[in-house]
Amino acid sequence: MTDYLPIAVLFVLATGFAAVTFFAPSLLAPHRPTVPKAAPYECGIVPTREPAERFPVRFYLVAMIFIIFDIEIIFVYPWAVIFRQLRAFGLVEMIVFSVAVFVSFAYLISRGALDWGPAKRQRPATPGRTSSTTVRRVGSGAGHEAA
Repeated sequence: MTDYLPIAVLFVLATGFAAVTFFAPSLLAPHRPTVPKAAPYECGIVPTREPAERFPVRFYLVAMIFIIFDIEIIFVYPWAVIFRQLRAFGLVEMIVFSVAVFVSFAYLISRGALDWGPAKRQRPATPGRTSSTTVRRVGSGAGHEAA
């Protein structure tokens, strides 16, 4: 039982901290709401219209890159601590893990995760296509029936 005492103390402290941070603002905050206090704060600029466009997907791809490398660091540190005990098995497992991380990173880079410039065309236009071959002109003789 004494082996689990530090874990129990940590659990009680974490639960107490969560409870205090959840209930303290409602107990300590002033209760005089005003219109400016209730308005959403956005860098001091009052929003007058909706944004012109949605967040680009690249924003989320950069976040995924961050999470991938964050997870890699979380797994590499314990591996480095017990590297000598794991021997060849640990080395092979870390190589497999590193390859998986690198492949996901290469995928994100290939999808343009770090390209913040103007959007590039995904595929070139089909050669030989012009507006006259793809758009039927109204009033022209081809395909136009008289009423």
